[in-house]
Amino acid sequence: MSHPSDQPSSSPSPSPWSPPSGDAPRTDGPPPSPWAPPSSAAEPPHPPAAAWQTGQAGQAWPGGQGWDRPPQWSRPPTGPERAPSGSRYDEQGRNGRGGRFGWIGELSAVVGLVVAGVLVVGIGGFVLAELLDAGPTDPDSDLFFEDPVADLVVQLLGIAIAIPIVLWGARVIGRRPAGTVSSVVGRLRWGWLARCAAVGFPLMVVQIGVLIAWTWNDEPVGESGTGFPGWSVFLLSLAVILALVPFQAAAEEYVFRGWLVQVIGRVARTPWPAVAVASLLFALAHGFGELSGFLLLLYSALWWGWLVIRTGGLEAVIVMHVANNLLAFGLAAGFGELASTETAADAPWQAMVAELVFAPLYCLTVARIADRRGIERVSP
Repeated sequence: MSHPSDQPSSSPSPSPWSPPSGDAPRTDGPPPSPWAPPSSAAEPPHPPAAAWQTGQAGQAWPGGQGWDRPPQWSRPPTGPERAPSGSRYDEQGRNGRGGRFGWIGELSAVVGLVVAGVLVVGIGGFVLAELLDAGPTDPDSDLFFEDPVADLVVQLLGIAIAIPIVLWGARVIGRRPAGTVSSVVGRLRWGWLARCAAVGFPLMVVQIGVLIAWTWNDEPVGESGTGFPGWSVFLLSLAVILALVPFQAAAEEYVFRGWLVQVIGRVARTPWPAVAVASLLFALAHGFGELSGFLLLLYSALWWGWLVIRTGGLEAVIVMHVANNLLAFGLAAGFGELASTETAADAPWQAMVAELVFAPLYCLTVARIADRRGIERVSP
């Protein structure tokens, strides 16, 4: 006869998670199912967390179990975007915005606006001269006003207006900080600009002095002008020159050595195609005069383009351009030549020879100073 304890039991074996009889319940078991009934009537059941509701794999967002937060969708940035760290000056437009051919739209829009701005200023000057009956007496004159100082104001403003246009184009169309047109750090470095001025202004005085002495017997200064216009007119002319020429000279740098180089730099692998194209356009923009004048402009523009890439900004070339124009316009005002329509494109061959020496002298000197002072050449 078999003993009852030898018969197989019909009841199920106890769960390994069931508490042993007479002992406290086990607390090291698995977590309750998320579909288990709530422990209280006030707490509704929670669905399990979806994959998109967690941060890293298997980890819920802070502050909850993962299902108590809405999904976080990433949105493309809407503000200005800078180029990656370590980008050269010509690469500041490479911020991943605008697509592969976005540079064409930026180029077309800004060039069109610059031309429109120049026309608006010119038309405004013409209308104002007609209203004031202050136009030139010569019907074939290219001037807006008979007064050369008033005419100079219109001419300088017509160029200076390009600064806000190219900055707007970089910010709105290029969708990058406008300050990156000034330098790789996103602004004009005023301390560095002052150091460049300490080198550039004395050097420009020496260069123009050498040129005047060299050409004195061929064409003495002031021979083609009306002579000293008197202190009142001369001081008024100097005030206009000091107030507007820095913006006019800087505008040419922002257009040709700055914004245009960065737009072309969006598709060129090296900075030199952009520098070459911008230098050629800079020379052509001054008109057709003497071959020596054209070569002077092209040669100096190539050196200045190199210096912009080398120092990571426009400060050094703005200084040299401002120094050149201030002295040139100042001498013209003193000798009554403000009404002259000659430009740098009409420069004689002696000016070209002088530029062969002074342009590299300034650029190499400033580049060496920039190295010693640790001036940023690429974006931080």
